[in-house]
Amino acid sequence: MEAGKVNDLKTYKQTICDVIDRNRDKIISIGEKILNNPEMGFKEFKTSKLVDELFKEIGLKDITHHAITGVKGWLKGKSNKICIAILGELDAVLSPNHPYADKQTGAAHACGHNTQIAALIGTAIGFKTSQILDKLDGHICFFAVPAEEHVEIEYRKELLKEGKISYLSGKQELIVSGAFDDIDMALMTHSETNSPIPRVVVNGTAMGTIGKTVQFIGKEAHAGGAPHEGINALNAASIAIMCINAQRETFKDQDSVRVHPIITKGGDLVNTVPADVRMESFVRANNIEALQNANKKVNRAIEGASYAVGTEVKIDDMIGYMPLQQNKQMSKLFAENAAYLLGKDKVYTDIPFAGSTDMGDLGYVMPVIQPTISGFTGNAHSKDFTVSDPEYAYIIPAKLMAMTIIDLLTNNAEEAEKVKQSHPRKTIQQYKNKWDDILEIKE
Repeated sequence: MEAGKVNDLKTYKQTICDVIDRNRDKIISIGEKILNNPEMGFKEFKTSKLVDELFKEIGLKDITHHAITGVKGWLKGKSNKICIAILGELDAVLSPNHPYADKQTGAAHACGHNTQIAALIGTAIGFKTSQILDKLDGHICFFAVPAEEHVEIEYRKELLKEGKISYLSGKQELIVSGAFDDIDMALMTHSETNSPIPRVVVNGTAMGTIGKTVQFIGKEAHAGGAPHEGINALNAASIAIMCINAQRETFKDQDSVRVHPIITKGGDLVNTVPADVRMESFVRANNIEALQNANKKVNRAIEGASYAVGTEVKIDDMIGYMPLQQNKQMSKLFAENAAYLLGKDKVYTDIPFAGSTDMGDLGYVMPVIQPTISGFTGNAHSKDFTVSDPEYAYIIPAKLMAMTIIDLLTNNAEEAEKVKQSHPRKTIQQYKNKWDDILEIKE
C-alpha cells in the first residue's frame, strides 16, 4: 500500500478513536441504562425503543424494525460497493439472583449484551461525528438484534404458532426474513469473563447445537400390585441415558462433542408405573459433520432403549445453532488493530468458545467475526457476572470495530472485496436446506 494511503489509515483510525474517547461517559451510561432494564428475547421492547431513539439522535438513516424488536439503521459512505453490519444483541438471560435482575421476570444482563449495544452505539457516534465514512467505499449498517439466547422455548413456540416468527432465534429469523439480504459481511464482539489477563481473542470457534425433546410412552399399572401389567417408560429413559453414555468414547476429541440430557418428567405417581416420561437434551459439536454424526448416535440410543423396554418413543429434533466459523481475513485485520491499540501480548488466536451462538448461522450465510474481549468477571449467566474493566468492556470494542471497518472499506474497499470473494454468499433457501440436511428432514 502506498505511504499516503497508510498515513490516511492511521489518521482515520486515530480520529475515530479520539471521538469515541470523547464520548466515553455517554457510551458507558448507555450500557448501564440497558443493564438496569434487562429483557428476555423477543421481549426487548424498552431496549429496542432506546436504540431507535439513539439511532435518530446520532443521525442514522433508513431506520427499520425487524423480528419484533430488532432495529436497523445506516450510515452511508461515498459508494455502496460494500455493506458491512455491526451487530449488538438486545436480550438478557434468566438470572433472578443477579443484582441487576428484573424483579418481576428474573431477566438480567449476565452475559454482557448490554455492552455490545453500547459499543455499537459508540462505533456509530465515531463514524458519524468524524465523517470519515465520506471517504470510504461502503455503507455501514448498525443492527441491534434480538433473542440470541436459546431460552424460553415454549414462549417462542407460541410466537411461531401466531406467525410472528418462523425460527426460534433472532439472527435465524433475520436471515430467513431477508433482513440481511442487503449486507455483505458482519462483525460484533462478545464478552470474555475471568480472563487470566486483559486480552482480545480472535478466530475462535463456537459449538453448533441440535435441541432435542423426547417422550417415552409406556403403560400404566399399579406399581406395587401389578407392575408386570405395565410398561415402565422411566426404565426406557434411564437405559437411554446409559446408552448415550456408552457412545461417548466414540466421539472424537477434536470435535468437542457434548450431550447433556435431563429428565423433565419422571412419572405421575410413585404408586403408578411411569407411562409418560420426558427428556430434553442438547447435542453439541464444533463442526456440522460431527454434529450430525453424534445426533444419529444419540437418537439410535434412545430408540434402542425404547425397543428394549417396549415403549413408544417420540423424538423431536429442533434447530439449534450452527457451529461458528469466523472469517480469517477479517480476524487478521481485527487482530492487527488490537495489537496496535493494546500490544501484541494482549492478542490471542484460535481459542475455542465452549458455548453456542446464532452468529454461527449468520457465519454460514456470509463472512462474520465475533472476537471475545475481556473486562468481565464472574461466570457467564450467573449472579456474579459483572463488568470489571469498563475500558475493555465498552470502549475498546467500539474502537476495534471502527478501525477494522476502516481497513475493510479504504482503498476502494480492496480488503472487503477479498473477504467477500473468499466466502460466497448463501441464499435464504440454501440456509433452510442446510438445516433440513442437518436434521435429516425429507421433503
